[in-house]
Amino acid sequence: MPFRTAGYFVRVKSKSPESEQYLSASNRITGSIVIVIGALGLVDILLEWRTASGLLVGSVIGMFIVLAYVGLIRPSVTLSPEHLLLRNHLRDHQIPWSKVTGVDVTDILRIHTDGNRFRAPGVQLVMRDLRKQRVGGRKLSADSSISKADFVVNRIEHHQEQYAGKSQGEVVSGWAAPELIVFGVLAVIAVVAAVVR
Repeated sequence: MPFRTAGYFVRVKSKSPESEQYLSASNRITGSIVIVIGALGLVDILLEWRTASGLLVGSVIGMFIVLAYVGLIRPSVTLSPEHLLLRNHLRDHQIPWSKVTGVDVTDILRIHTDGNRFRAPGVQLVMRDLRKQRVGGRKLSADSSISKADFVVNRIEHHQEQYAGKSQGEVVSGWAAPELIVFGVLAVIAVVAAVVR
């Protein structure tokens, strides 16, 4: 069940009412538009262009759809009592709260642990807001990317204080296997179609 908080979508999962998910709403909208346009192109190719060349073009469009999903829709930050989950473009990092030593935002959200620093592109600053902050002339609005990022930082710090004693374990990192597999299959289809035509 999604609702909006500080300009980010917050998705509350029914299994754990305390889970919060933060992601860039503007990136999601842009990615969704690109995917819809790509899907319409695929439907047109499927209906009108049933040749090896059509298969080549369709697989290339499919690869661009996967790239749009990975680049714009996939990145997110999920907070739960058990751990902090960072979904980056191609990697996932599941970090127990006991391992989190700090959090900050430069141009992008960064989570610090004892031996590492993880970047989270699901929460990032807009250059326009950074310039306004540096100049110091106009006051930043409540819906600026800096205000939104500060809200997420505060939520992470709150979860860290509340759950660090209960959330133990090691940092677990993994690849975005489904997205990589789909992209690889489409790339192989494109190569085969290019050779056959």
